[in-house]
Amino acid sequence: MSKPIVAIVGRPNVGKSTLFNSLAGEMISIVKDTPGVTRDRIYAEIDWLSHQFTLIDTGGIEPDSNDIILSQMREQAQIAIDTADVIIFMTDVKQGLVDADSKVCDMLRRSRKPVVLVVNKVDNFNKMMADVYEFYNLGIGDPIPISASGRTGLGDMLDQIVEHFPEPDEMNDEEDDRPKVAIVGKPNVGKSSIINKLSGDSRAIVSNIAGTTRDAIDTDVEFDGNHYLFIDTAGLRRKSKVKEDLERYSVIRTVTAVERADIVVIVIDATEGVTEQDAKIAGIAHDNGKGVIIAVNKWDAIEKNDKTVYKYQEDIRKVLSYMPYAEIIFISAMTGQRLNKLFEMIDIVVNNQNMRIETGTLNQIMTEAVALQQPPSDKGKRLRLYYITQVSVKPPTFVIFVNDKKLMHFSYTRYIENKIREAFGFKGTSLKFIIRERGENK
Repeated sequence: MSKPIVAIVGRPNVGKSTLFNSLAGEMISIVKDTPGVTRDRIYAEIDWLSHQFTLIDTGGIEPDSNDIILSQMREQAQIAIDTADVIIFMTDVKQGLVDADSKVCDMLRRSRKPVVLVVNKVDNFNKMMADVYEFYNLGIGDPIPISASGRTGLGDMLDQIVEHFPEPDEMNDEEDDRPKVAIVGKPNVGKSSIINKLSGDSRAIVSNIAGTTRDAIDTDVEFDGNHYLFIDTAGLRRKSKVKEDLERYSVIRTVTAVERADIVVIVIDATEGVTEQDAKIAGIAHDNGKGVIIAVNKWDAIEKNDKTVYKYQEDIRKVLSYMPYAEIIFISAMTGQRLNKLFEMIDIVVNNQNMRIETGTLNQIMTEAVALQQPPSDKGKRLRLYYITQVSVKPPTFVIFVNDKKLMHFSYTRYIENKIREAFGFKGTSLKFIIRERGENK
């Protein structure tokens, strides 16, 4: 199920980052009085009552002149319109209603996207409400008075936001039993070309201009009688190159595509090798417990000898050392080399993500593992492992009951994981372990 996306749009210094931090519950954005300090799009997962959504903090407006502020605000608003399900349009009661507010408001109104108008810095509701009424002139609905720094009025604002969310069943992908495969990676690694080749048509626009694929595009592909849903995304770029709001939003798109997917195919350019950006994308997939396939594209462009494949695999494993389970395939979108093998690999990873192991078998593996390597002890107290059981799939999740959680060191959990992998493989998927003390009811 894909979470709704909420973006905050507004002039410099109206308090966008302060609001973001108040909702996110931690100091994520840099807050200063200098306009334009929020350099990057930053996102957070927000819970409100029974709703969850992704909040985007927007910035990047450099106030050199009024014309530039307005043009950048328009661009920012346009990207928010393209990306978000709901837009928070933030204004400032102390600065009052200004021309730039009205012009951006026209864009937002024409977009027909839901807009929640927020008037910030209302520190005294009784004295300042007359000034809030001025914002009715925007004609975009009732202005909601808040104080982001004082954390007042936020509940009313959130109630308005969640009212605009689609019904849960409208956003639910659960009934769709096609494997959902997100194709992610930096710009120009050939993500759209791969999907075009797989689907046999030019559904996605393929171009050499980085950032052509602005939005996630879903493509249904049939292979050997099975259907797959491929999700194409705009790629991530290195921070120093992130100049346009458009590219900053592509990070959000990658996150939301990964959330929707069962399997994430991370496309790496063979001519560049595995890079820092590739590691960042892989980290998003790993943190979300997704199945992971690393597709090294443009393999036809590499001069090869008998050690080339081994060397590439070694480099990838070194940079992505936290995900040794990831499957690696060498392909060429241009020639179609090994693309059909990708479907076989997806099927294997889907099966591994959904694999369930009987409790008796798990406990047998754990007992043998403990006999081979004694659990750690601390200050005379030794860790005891009582019982292990699998509680869910996608990713396969196990609960281990112990005498003292503090004694269950990460390295010993990894040891147990390796023993389970030795028995059952689980290629392409992470495994999740929850450690509980006996008697815990959670």
